[in-house]
Amino acid sequence: MIKILKKDKKSKARLGLVKTPHGNIHTPALFPVAIKATVKSLTPEDVKDIGFEAILANTYHLYLQPGSKLIKKMGGLHKFMNWPGPISTDSGGFQVFSLGAALGTSIGKLFKGEEGLTSKSSRANKLSKVDEDGVTFTSHIDGSKHRFTPEASIKIQENLGADIIFAFDECTSPLDDYDYTKKSMERTHRWAKRCLKAKKRKDQALFGIVQGGLFEDLRKESAKFIGSLPFDGFGIGGSFGKQEMKNALNWIIPHLPDSKPRHLLGIGYLDDIKSSVKCGIDLFDCVYPTRIARHGTLLTGKGEINILNAKYKDDKKPIMNNCQCYTCRNYTRSYIHHLFKAKEMLAARLATYHNLWFMARFMEGIREKIKEDKRI
Repeated sequence: MIKILKKDKKSKARLGLVKTPHGNIHTPALFPVAIKATVKSLTPEDVKDIGFEAILANTYHLYLQPGSKLIKKMGGLHKFMNWPGPISTDSGGFQVFSLGAALGTSIGKLFKGEEGLTSKSSRANKLSKVDEDGVTFTSHIDGSKHRFTPEASIKIQENLGADIIFAFDECTSPLDDYDYTKKSMERTHRWAKRCLKAKKRKDQALFGIVQGGLFEDLRKESAKFIGSLPFDGFGIGGSFGKQEMKNALNWIIPHLPDSKPRHLLGIGYLDDIKSSVKCGIDLFDCVYPTRIARHGTLLTGKGEINILNAKYKDDKKPIMNNCQCYTCRNYTRSYIHHLFKAKEMLAARLATYHNLWFMARFMEGIREKIKEDKRI
């Protein structure tokens, strides 16, 4: 459940509080992604000091390595990685999509452009195969065969011990036609019921996932169906173009209960967060700020900068003026440029620290604007 503290007067944005066994989450909130129980290059203490209350870990990757049973033996994810706050785990459904319909394409949560959207995607020779009972997939690590069912996904997530877990779903491609998207959505609905039945732990919140692709009637149907089930919150899945995402949210949000949190899965670009908050989204997760940091792209109030650019070689300024993050208080653009050019590990750490600090302040700013009735 979410406690609504304030609603925006000009949009559907809302200020909220989600309570979990490991602490509260002030919303709208972004979860840094700790794919394999680590936010790459940072310690959990770093992430906490930056100002994040919760993180999201990846069920598929942790199942493969080191294994959910081992993590359970070590006391669960919180103790295993020494993270004191709330943790969310996805269901593994998107990784199955990545190994299947999305393999060999440029399609992620946000697809690039609209070329080929009328073409049906090929599911032949992919690393995952979907049937009514679940998904068989090939490990990207060693080529071994594995199988996820709704029951298996829930059991793995219960072993991991996250505060918020997600129902197992099938994420379709924007290249899929209407008939396949409808068939997949209906299967996701059946899987949602199985997940609710399989869940045993009472200390975990289970979120259902709305699917339906780029089709208005399917999105509305999915939102009504998933919204009617006794989930503790809701995730919105699928791949979108920017305008398609806004359209989908406007179709979906009116059919989800106001009293439960809404998580837009895998979305974290600044403009997308702003527009989605105004549509009524409470929670986000995305690898964007950490992934680009490791490649030398840094976030500033004036846009992204590529620190590998030669003009930063002798630049004595911090990454961003008036930024109070550890990196900007102690290091110049010149030094960080040098670290990347020299391929030093410290480069990723300092860049990631700054980008997450920037995102934490960005989310704080959104919450403050809602609180003060200012334009988001």
